[in-house]
Amino acid sequence: MSASVPQSKPAVGAVFSALSDPTRRRVMELLAHRSSVTASGLAGELPITRQAIAKHLTTLEQAGLVRAAHEGRETHYELTPEPLTGAMEWMALAGARWDERLARLARRLARQA
Repeated sequence: MSASVPQSKPAVGAVFSALSDPTRRRVMELLAHRSSVTASGLAGELPITRQAIAKHLTTLEQAGLVRAAHEGRETHYELTPEPLTGAMEWMALAGARWDERLARLARRLARQA
């Protein structure tokens, strides 16, 4: 029987996809230090336009990593780290499976030596 990692849920895939971009990871870092911020506020701290920030925020929002709250004409974004739990659980399971495989390989090599 092959010990494979179960397929991740679509939400976990969206988290990994969203975090694959270094700019989005930086946005997440900035949001982690604030209660909420606008796209313009983030654009002032990053070397990209407000429009580019808005696109990154949309991707993060679709992955469930940020929440948008409309206040008048402004949209404030806040970090919602809960989806990271599923991604961390998937990585822990994948790591455990690899540990099992490597241990089996080490035992097999030890027997052959």
